[in-house]
Amino acid sequence: MPSLPLPARSSTVVALVTTAALSIGIHTAPGPSQLPEDAHGGRELTDLVLEIAGEDHRALAAAVVTPEGRHTTVIGTDHDSRFEAGSITKGITGLLLADAIDRGEVTADTRVGTLLDQLEGTPAGEATLAELATHTSGLPPQIPSRRQYLLNLWASWTGSFPYPSSTEDRLAEVAELAADSEPGTYSNVAFEVLGAALGEVAGQDYPELARDRVLAPVGLADAHIPTSPAELDRRDLLGEDASGRTVAAWAGESMAPAGGLRIHADDLAVLLSALLDGTAPGMDALEPRGELGPDRIGWAWITTETEDGRQVVWHNGHTSGFAAFLGVDREAGTGVALVSATGQWVDAAGWELLARSGEL
Repeated sequence: MPSLPLPARSSTVVALVTTAALSIGIHTAPGPSQLPEDAHGGRELTDLVLEIAGEDHRALAAAVVTPEGRHTTVIGTDHDSRFEAGSITKGITGLLLADAIDRGEVTADTRVGTLLDQLEGTPAGEATLAELATHTSGLPPQIPSRRQYLLNLWASWTGSFPYPSSTEDRLAEVAELAADSEPGTYSNVAFEVLGAALGEVAGQDYPELARDRVLAPVGLADAHIPTSPAELDRRDLLGEDASGRTVAAWAGESMAPAGGLRIHADDLAVLLSALLDGTAPGMDALEPRGELGPDRIGWAWITTETEDGRQVVWHNGHTSGFAAFLGVDREAGTGVALVSATGQWVDAAGWELLARSGEL
């Protein structure tokens, strides 16, 4: 069995999570749901996922790709249910950056203030696209404002969505920031800005850009990035927080490039295959360019060296009602994705699933 990093290594990525997704003692409930028995997928993978991840989830979806083929399972909901992928969306934004560089639209050293008029002449506007994509721009995890604090507090009370800002309003807030956070500070704001800049260059809003340049070319039939609850349909699952309370969907305009992706198990398998065989647009995003804690980072994508010397490229995600992990070992041709409709981290289970994928 391959030796993979301890789950603590995953703590370098803090994903798209705020006090709205944390238990702070204000709301109490019996606890997370227990998975029902219904499952859609192979019995071997279903049993392995239940063994690794446990039953304290509203629903689970998993995809495993090996040189021998693809495997998927969905437990507790319909097979085509779309889960929030949280900050795995940042990986999509990283692919978009690499693709824009390949197209000659921007360079890694392009300063964001030259692309977004709202940031021209501001400290944030001095950041390069490379700095935004590697968490070295000086931008904070989220906007440090009284308004955002109150939104987070209200979300912790009610399960509401804490990031309702438009892109225009978010950029106005970013223009007021000092951009003096320590390099390596994990920043959701940086990816909001990066997505806005790439959309400006292409003349498209972020969800349209992501669909046209990554999701559709890869072959993701149903994945989407909604910017309002009105764009959700019966396939879009609602998640629950760690206490078992159903919470609002995370669907907003400004946060879309940092955490808006919704995806089902089959599309996760397709995405894994494209990352493994190199057919995804913007594959250069996966190449490490700097340090992030004990790991290395490309354009959003984290690379961890395992104890036996293999290189695993990964990202995780966390919203109020969902948690996700996606990792690929490109040399071995193996990748896994695990998504829960309960807002409790699944990183440790994702790493174990990758280590045990050879059992399928």
